[in-house]
Amino acid sequence: MTRARWTALVAAIAFVAALAGVFVGRAVLPAPVSPSTELHELLHRELDLDAGQKARLEQIEAHYALRRTAIEAAMRADNARLAEAIEAEHGYGPGVAAAVDASHADMGRLQKATLAHVFAMRQILRPDQAERYDRAVVKALTADQQ
Repeated sequence: MTRARWTALVAAIAFVAALAGVFVGRAVLPAPVSPSTELHELLHRELDLDAGQKARLEQIEAHYALRRTAIEAAMRADNARLAEAIEAEHGYGPGVAAAVDASHADMGRLQKATLAHVFAMRQILRPDQAERYDRAVVKALTADQQ
């Protein structure tokens, strides 16, 4: 067997083994549940929202989706500017620093928008619902610490 064929065979076996590993991992291990998904599951399925609450929740979520999409677009633009600055400066120069600062500012805007969204959703809840919601928010924020 030639060296090229041997290399191709080893590469093919490694590729098949990697695919099998991914398949087994996905089949055996449960997918982690995102804390934000848990929060929305609680809102939509477990808090018994009335029709008015559901309508208001849809408005709140639509508004947040637009806001988040805009901020995420700004963050992608920040990353592009950062890449350009790194390519131009090949080090931590003023362009890189400015791009990092812009990225951090947009990350902060996203975090503030997300918190405003969390509080806006809470405002539509009855006190008994808000108590459960608050516990879910705390759990979501401390999930990595538990």
